[in-house]
Amino acid sequence: MAAGFGLLRLSPASFWAMTPRELERAMSVLSQGRGNAPLRVQLETLMAAFPDNREPNHG
Repeated sequence: MAAGFGLLRLSPASFWAMTPRELERAMSVLSQGRGNAPLRVQLETLMAAFPDNREPNHG
């Protein structure tokens, strides 16, 4: 319901009139442009470039 009302800005009447398939299709538009998860080598490259700070941040 949060996605229907908040993200899609559907009216209550429109939301409750939709079938689950229609709702899924409407929500699929929100996820366009997302790619696949990075490959392991890409993740390792990012981890090397941006390592976690193991020291506490004091300032």
